Amino acid sequence: MSDQPNFDRVARIYRWAEYVSLGPLLQRTRTHFLSRLADRRNALVLGDGDGRFLARLMRQNPELHATAVDISATMLQLLRRRCGDAARLRTLQASALEVEVPNGVDLIVTHFFLDCLTQAEVEALVQRVAANTEPGTLWLLSDFEVPERPVVGPLSKLYIRGLYLAFGVLTGLRVRSLPDPQGALRRAGFTCIGRHEKLRGLIYAEIWQRQ
Repeated sequence: MSDQPNFDRVARIYRWAEYVSLGPLLQRTRTHFLSRLADRRNALVLGDGDGRFLARLMRQNPELHATAVDISATMLQLLRRRCGDAARLRTLQASALEVEVPNGVDLIVTHFFLDCLTQAEVEALVQRVAANTEPGTLWLLSDFEVPERPVVGPLSKLYIRGLYLAFGVLTGLRVRSLPDPQGALRRAGFTCIGRHEKLRGLIYAEIWQRQ
């Protein structure tokens, strides 16, 4: 774990840092597809931070059980406090790259998390999850992207570079470029069934289904 970034350093300011940088847009992006998750019963949530998304998901789905994984003890503490229902929530302080996929998972959630991994790590994670889930499993993903548009694209690239530099200083994160989760998901047998964009594509949410 010594090589892992230390997100404890930013856990208690994470929510406010979001609002300062992009207002409510990140949380609106996370929750855009909530209405399409009403039939899910067993979620694996990787790197949800302080738990704002998972708390909404559990309130909407009173029968859903969730396993939340994070390397930050402080993030998990905030998540448990926000979600409340200990009977339906299991938390694991561990690397998402090492945790076992619980039996019966029908929803995977990665909000603004895969951008903390290298492409090789994303590929390995997606392949391992796919191997331990059934057809019909949903993967809800939100993240940053550099739009292929004049003006917006270069500005987005500068913004993302600044984010990586800031998180590198604050947490020790070594990753410096966005991976391609879409390619990894397609190679693992998932199909995109919905996409939503904010800020001309700088941030997006997608919902994928395993075929």
